[in-house]
Amino acid sequence: MFGLLGTFLALFALAQTPPASCVAGQITPPVTEGPFYKAGSPQRTSLLEPGMAGTKLTITGEVFTRGCRPVAGAWLDFWQADAQGKYDNAGYRLRGHQVTDGTARYTLLTVMPGEYPGRTPHIHVKVRAPNGPVLTTQLYFPGARQNQGDMLFRQELLLQIRDTAAGKAGTFNFVLDSE
Repeated sequence: MFGLLGTFLALFALAQTPPASCVAGQITPPVTEGPFYKAGSPQRTSLLEPGMAGTKLTITGEVFTRGCRPVAGAWLDFWQADAQGKYDNAGYRLRGHQVTDGTARYTLLTVMPGEYPGRTPHIHVKVRAPNGPVLTTQLYFPGARQNQGDMLFRQELLLQIRDTAAGKAGTFNFVLDSE
């Protein structure tokens, strides 16, 4: 199901991604880890599995220092609920970590997370520059009906989302409090 056509569409979405930006001193704010973090996720850029329900989502971006210097080799650990708002607490479904490339870019292939009681759809992430402190935060979706009712929601953590032939594409740049 996610064979050659899915890979092509994801790469096409990546090629259409707007250029990344950084504003010096605007640090990505932290948000609580929540109760569903599980250490030891597999290293992978795609969280998609055969038969997985939900709208496909490709997220791209870069990791910067507070001075807007790119952070190659930054570690990002993602975890999220599935399209029905359920987390896999037994295994590592919709969980994975990766490292930014030599230009500080990352790409995540996943599905749009569902909402669950008290929470708007979101994706958790931990980000760390090599030998730096860990930033734990969450990414949110513009226009989600529960955004304003979620006490953890932060406007500055909204993904920039657009529709694609494969589903949706989003961008987000992380700015770490490090030089």
